[in-house]
Amino acid sequence: MKEKLPRRNFLAKLGLITGAAVSLPFEGISKTITKMNEAINPIKSIKPLGFQWETQDPFLFCVHHEDHYPKGNEVMGPDKKLLTGRHAGDDFIIKDGFRMYHGKNVPGFPGHPHRGFETITVVRKGMVDHADSLGAAGRYGDGDVQWMTAGKGVQHSEMFPLIKTDGENPLELFQIWLNLPRKSKMVEPHFKMLWRENTPIFTTDDKQTKVEVIAGKLGHATAPAPPPDSWAADALNEVAIYNMKLQPGAQFTLPLASKEINRTLYFYEGDALTIGTEKISKYHAVELKPEVETHLVAGNNEVSILILQGRPIGEQVIQYGPFVMNSKQEIQDAFEDYNRTKFGGWPWPKYDQVHDRTKGRFALHADGTLEEKDK
Repeated sequence: MKEKLPRRNFLAKLGLITGAAVSLPFEGISKTITKMNEAINPIKSIKPLGFQWETQDPFLFCVHHEDHYPKGNEVMGPDKKLLTGRHAGDDFIIKDGFRMYHGKNVPGFPGHPHRGFETITVVRKGMVDHADSLGAAGRYGDGDVQWMTAGKGVQHSEMFPLIKTDGENPLELFQIWLNLPRKSKMVEPHFKMLWRENTPIFTTDDKQTKVEVIAGKLGHATAPAPPPDSWAADALNEVAIYNMKLQPGAQFTLPLASKEINRTLYFYEGDALTIGTEKISKYHAVELKPEVETHLVAGNNEVSILILQGRPIGEQVIQYGPFVMNSKQEIQDAFEDYNRTKFGGWPWPKYDQVHDRTKGRFALHADGTLEEKDK
């Protein structure tokens, strides 16, 4: 027995050594496969969405407003009875299917200032009434987009008039904040309308995927030029805003972009979406690798997706309320300028300005130019 034990120990040790030697190549292969999977996986991260959506540079902010407003009263607001129990002027909790936001009689956002960035308002349903400190005004909605460069400072109001008196007034919109680089923070304010009639639609050959190209280009579809001082005005920044709709079971592959571009996909409507091999739940944001092929597959119902992408500005961002600058001193200067000048004052009868109920879609620009559209 004593003579056999060393042999058994030797064979056991030999087995361990041989096993280790054999396992080394397999470990190397496993690591290689893992790296290959990481290389072809287009997803960086997945996060649930709340009321305010997390964005990446050059974007600052995105909110998805969806309210089921009732029929309008004589001032284009909801029946007074529906306003009881609300925090007048600060109503962000859904009650009876809607919010009043900062509006007291008409829902929306009465006159307030901005400096140092741009607002892009994408209205899917309903109408928005615009008025500003430059004397410009407008009514737009049901597929229209307003792109406003706040620049050195402007006051504007965004009210949601309940125009219909014989039925409901549903509203759905995205408000997106796009930063301005230091060199453009103090440009002259400007707004531009991207009317639904002029918004290019990219459609796949099988007609199963349609994309509103609000900024940038996609295949044969190129968006109208953004305001001249926008970060999006330079094609090298690869800024893109796509609002996509995929039919049940539809498949679509996003085009590649430069590696340094930030790209985020927001899945906001539908039952299921698959990206590569990953199943994504509704109302989630997916940060993507723009240089990796991203294959999308819709679930059993229609899927709606918003995509924001662009080259990061890469500058320090100091935000305080409605002002976005590069330093604390610039924020302080913004408050002092606003207190002194009111960014041009308010030339309208009231801060929650709404336009005549019978008026159709229009844009009155600060230089007096008037654009009018059918209702």
